[in-house]
Amino acid sequence: MTVIEPQALLLLPRLRVQNANAISSPLTWGFPAVTAFTGFVHALHRQLAQEFDIVLDGVGIVCHHLEAQVSQPAGKRTKVFNLTRNPVGKDGSTLAIVEEGRVHLDISLIIGVAGKLGRYDEDERQIIARRAGELVAGMRIAGGSVLPSLARGPRDQVSLLTWPGTADDERRFSRKLALRLLPGFALVSREALLQQHLDALRERDPGLSALDALLDLSRLNIEPPSIWQKKGAGQDTENADLVASSPADNDWQVRRSPGWLVPIPVGYAAISPLYGPGEVRNARDREIPFRFVETLFSMGQWLSPHRLDDIRQLLWFHQADESAGLYRCTTPFSAVSTLYA
Repeated sequence: MTVIEPQALLLLPRLRVQNANAISSPLTWGFPAVTAFTGFVHALHRQLAQEFDIVLDGVGIVCHHLEAQVSQPAGKRTKVFNLTRNPVGKDGSTLAIVEEGRVHLDISLIIGVAGKLGRYDEDERQIIARRAGELVAGMRIAGGSVLPSLARGPRDQVSLLTWPGTADDERRFSRKLALRLLPGFALVSREALLQQHLDALRERDPGLSALDALLDLSRLNIEPPSIWQKKGAGQDTENADLVASSPADNDWQVRRSPGWLVPIPVGYAAISPLYGPGEVRNARDREIPFRFVETLFSMGQWLSPHRLDDIRQLLWFHQADESAGLYRCTTPFSAVSTLYA
């Protein structure tokens, strides 16, 4: 699938989302999955495209506040979701329910816009922005309801911002837009870091998998520093004697993480052939092909937007490779560098 380079960015600032889905995958909970936001953009595109000749593709996600709907029972060390009380059965017993995790969010979304924008002048583009804001107010994001914004300042209004054409203007544009998103943290992909960590782990144990690397980066690792050091520092001798370091160096410490890293679901991988329309009984839509899938996991990082030179590095896109059975979200504009370290 070809990624459409955005000609403009639609900024949806300071959205208040109530009771969004907090269970993002079979293994993670907290912030909604990236696919929830790319799906929201697709739904918004289908409505806006009926009125304007534009295409919405790609979304940057910035979180300003998160309030998970959880509580800690008395005497317990773990937290539980605040669940709704469903009606009891005929015999007065509690009916079985599917656990639903919820979270309240304050977020800003940056959406890539392409199409025939040249036919619209500045006033018409602001009409598009206002219409997008009206549509968003009646939609759901990750299953949560969009509430009216409490902010009333000019910087908190929905805006359609044209992408500049020169490198210097692009940097100034990205810087100005990033400042509008503060305070907040943007979710970026760290797939390259996950691969680097896997390569480093396999130098010690070739049998380790990508899941081992993901868990090693995600958990809290409390480790001792090296308690051995070579005699005669600087000597190039393979059989140098080893001595214990000083007791002060033997304190166990938390391994420093290269940023605010989090495991995230980024899409789905096929676990079955692609069946034709109507071949699978009880499928939701019997007019399109169907296949069984499982969740794909990767590594993400919460990063302050002002650290990016190009704000397009935040944009997540749907990408599908039917031959490989991969349906995932990627950040094609993200540069592989030490920027996020």
